[in-house]
Amino acid sequence: MLRKTLIATLCATAFAGAPLMASAAEGPKPKEYKSELGTVTVTEVASGLDHPWALAFLPDSKGILVTERSGDLRLVSADGKLSGALSGAPQVWAKGQGGLLDVVLSPDFANDRMVYLAYAEGDGKTAAEGDKAGTAVGRGRLSADMTRLEDFNVIFRQQPKLSVGNHFGARLVFDRQGYLFVTLGENNDRPTAQDLDKLQGKVVRIFPDGKVPDDNPFVGREGVAPEIWSFGHRNPQGAALNPWSGTVWLNEHGPKGGDEINIVERAQNFGWPLATHGINYSGQPIPEAKGKRVEGTKAPFHVWEVSPGVSGMAFYDDGRFKAWDHNVFIGALKSEDLIRLQFEGDRIVHEERLLGERKERIRDVRQGPDGYLYVLTDDNSGKLLKVGLKE
Repeated sequence: MLRKTLIATLCATAFAGAPLMASAAEGPKPKEYKSELGTVTVTEVASGLDHPWALAFLPDSKGILVTERSGDLRLVSADGKLSGALSGAPQVWAKGQGGLLDVVLSPDFANDRMVYLAYAEGDGKTAAEGDKAGTAVGRGRLSADMTRLEDFNVIFRQQPKLSVGNHFGARLVFDRQGYLFVTLGENNDRPTAQDLDKLQGKVVRIFPDGKVPDDNPFVGREGVAPEIWSFGHRNPQGAALNPWSGTVWLNEHGPKGGDEINIVERAQNFGWPLATHGINYSGQPIPEAKGKRVEGTKAPFHVWEVSPGVSGMAFYDDGRFKAWDHNVFIGALKSEDLIRLQFEGDRIVHEERLLGERKERIRDVRQGPDGYLYVLTDDNSGKLLKVGLKE
């Protein structure tokens, strides 16, 4: 039984004060942009990535793992060099929004070197084949020379497989107790988000090896998938652990309007498609919708009536840039900016849009061990950017 995780230890020791990337004097000069809290600096760390989706920092300044939606796992070295594809990664169903998606390290990476990947898996003879797909999660051991994943195996599969290319969700978050949370889109099949015998539109909670904890809320209920932790989600493409509360937060795409932030809670129904602030892309109402708030469902923590197309999510708690402390940053695909949300206590009191001048879809954002934000742009020649405030 898991009791504690090593996340805090890793962050406090292996990462503390480590120079992650070459200094500005050694590399390209940062570009500067105005913001409410000072001048934002953006340095291009790497480019030429094929629709990069997620990133994870290796300890001891060994570099950054980056997934490409087309199926490759790459390594960006501490001096910004981009590796070839690491071998041993799974085959993926790379169609529409599907492909190789999230990447996170094991909380005990210093000892087990496990890398977790979320990806789209087809229903054909191989994982890359089939007419429909679902989200899968697997793990493999990063080799000592960081060129391959060894002994990769699947620990979780979304069932049934219903996606024809949409709404995979697929963010991975370890909590402080070491449980793995996986966000799952409803595969653009709206009613399934309310069906407890299906894993569409759900957040699931599992052990790192894929086993189901006995204290999950629906364990033992006939006709209910025991992995389910919460349900009624549409397409959660951003998720992060709140460092102040220890709770898992996610953001998810609404339809036309109604992107949301939700704080994941045990056994809660977050409403989709019964409760929504959005409408269909056709301009017509969502057929199943009963209003913006529906009895028996959990109201969102925060809503955008006009959808920015939310993606990756990062809480800022490093302290290097004091003005950003206790803020959360969210990438935006549609509005092509980085959203900064400011808190007072547990309330969002202000929003600022950053980097909109660059006109780049932002897929992921993570706080680096050096106190900078690291951002991936979603393009067939995507970039890894280092973002900070001018010091």
